[in-house]
Amino acid sequence: MRLKKTVTKSNTTYCIIRDYKNLQGKRTTAIYEALGNEEKLSERFGKDHTMDKVQEYIDSLNQYITEGKEPPVLLSLDPNKQIEKDVNRSFFLGHLFLRKIYYDLGIDKICENIQNKYRFTFDINSVVECLVFARIVWPASKLSTFQQSKKFIGHYNFELQHVYRTLNYLAQEINTIQKELFDRSNQVINRNYKVIYYDCTNFFFYTEENDFQRYGVSKQHQPLPLVQMGLFMDADGYPFAMNIHSGNTSESTTMIPSEQEFLNEYHMKGKNIIVCTDAAMCNNEIKNFNIQEGRGFVITQSIKKLSNELQALALDKTEWRILGNIHDIYNLEEIENDNEVKKAYYNKIFYKEIECETKSVKQTLIVTFSFKYQDYQHNLKTHQLERARKLVEETNKKNRNAKKAKDIEKIKVTKNQNDPKRFIKGVAITDAGEVANNIEYIIDEDIYKAEEKYNGFYGITTNLIDDTETIVKVMQGRWEIEESFRIMKDDFDAGTVHLSNKIRIQGHFITCYLSLFIYRYLEHQLKDKYTVHEIVNKLQEMKALEHKGKGYEPTYTRDNLTDDLHRFLGINTDTEIITYKKIQKILEGQKNRI
Repeated sequence: MRLKKTVTKSNTTYCIIRDYKNLQGKRTTAIYEALGNEEKLSERFGKDHTMDKVQEYIDSLNQYITEGKEPPVLLSLDPNKQIEKDVNRSFFLGHLFLRKIYYDLGIDKICENIQNKYRFTFDINSVVECLVFARIVWPASKLSTFQQSKKFIGHYNFELQHVYRTLNYLAQEINTIQKELFDRSNQVINRNYKVIYYDCTNFFFYTEENDFQRYGVSKQHQPLPLVQMGLFMDADGYPFAMNIHSGNTSESTTMIPSEQEFLNEYHMKGKNIIVCTDAAMCNNEIKNFNIQEGRGFVITQSIKKLSNELQALALDKTEWRILGNIHDIYNLEEIENDNEVKKAYYNKIFYKEIECETKSVKQTLIVTFSFKYQDYQHNLKTHQLERARKLVEETNKKNRNAKKAKDIEKIKVTKNQNDPKRFIKGVAITDAGEVANNIEYIIDEDIYKAEEKYNGFYGITTNLIDDTETIVKVMQGRWEIEESFRIMKDDFDAGTVHLSNKIRIQGHFITCYLSLFIYRYLEHQLKDKYTVHEIVNKLQEMKALEHKGKGYEPTYTRDNLTDDLHRFLGINTDTEIITYKKIQKILEGQKNRI
């Protein structure tokens, strides 16, 4: 720091000037402190040896810098002065925690390899950073993400065309990116791939149907074209591999090709992994594939779809055991009839093993039962039944008052097990006073009663014999892959994408894959203490107000979560002001290569 003297015709004023480097690397100066005119100097430092004392004060400030400390930042805000027009002053801070993981995993090196391969000139790493961070912190369209890139603290300088070009390059290298991320993550994380989970889900798009975005089955019942994602996940919830297909692709055909690919590419043949998936994959082809080279399968089995003989054995109330107790045999009916006993066993998981070999696969059917799960399913179906009753009542009332056939409202009856309309059926009537369509809707109580008998039961088929406790624990881990899809759909809003080009859609989903991996890493680094909503909402809240030439003032609420985030980051951003030097130290420190 140094003293600056400004002389005008009417006055002489003094201020302390500080050199600093902004985040773009440009060296510049700013007024550290305005000292005023000679009269003000005399009042503050005394009339004797005034300038010597001023220099002593400046030397004391420079001593902070010599010792590697930050001198106090003095703010002078004028209530009569307007802020600059069209100048952004509020910036995101939350991405800095994600950025640390991004560089720890070497994703920047993956981008560098792509850039070297195709020899384009723009900085693809900056674009990928923004696409990945924005997907977690503030998911939006590609245009909006480009606009938001100016609000992330850091030097992000690219054009909108570079965003779309980046998606093209990412799509071309989609398999290489997954392989490199797997290799690099193994250097940072002790990957647990003894168990690999697989599931599929559909994302709908606000576009016209084309060769890639096709109409198919959607749980959201959206009349929109779909794109299907298949996701493999390891035992700790980290994404392992993925595939992208058109929305009308059968789920059961997507698993083996992708699994074969990562077994080869990841050098995992003979690793004795256990593959766990849901009932949609319950076919002999998938089972046969996953009994080779020491692998095993654990696949959900619908009790409803069992043969009559196996279903009777599965639902029989006798011959049940409890996990961890191989000696005692239980009768569920006897427990149900004694409220005190039932209360004692309410949270226990019962199981039984049933031989069910097929001609091509040696396997066992394991059926589990839980009174807690039974109540959950009963309450869920009862709630759905009440919704169906209400819909029937409202529809019939409206139709009875209809004067014209075009005013008749129809209920689209479905067999979807999650849709309340499955309990509804239409009955033809002949009342001469009715309008032409002659249908009244009623509740089919038989469907409800038929479903109730399956409450609490859960089926698994596996080729792993005599290790029931491990198998049941494997199935209990399936919720993480379901949560991963929910995070991508709800929190990362991965499906709300206004893209129609197949290549760019694939590029979009690989950025979602990277975002999910980074989020899971952060979640585990925080010891799984916080929900996804708590973490994402806090990252969104973490903003700072820039004071030109001074630094950034945090505007978020400090709490236990921010303290834990800073412990992970290793540098705090929760000081009263964050200097440019400190931000630069964070940004540069995160670029250490693995």
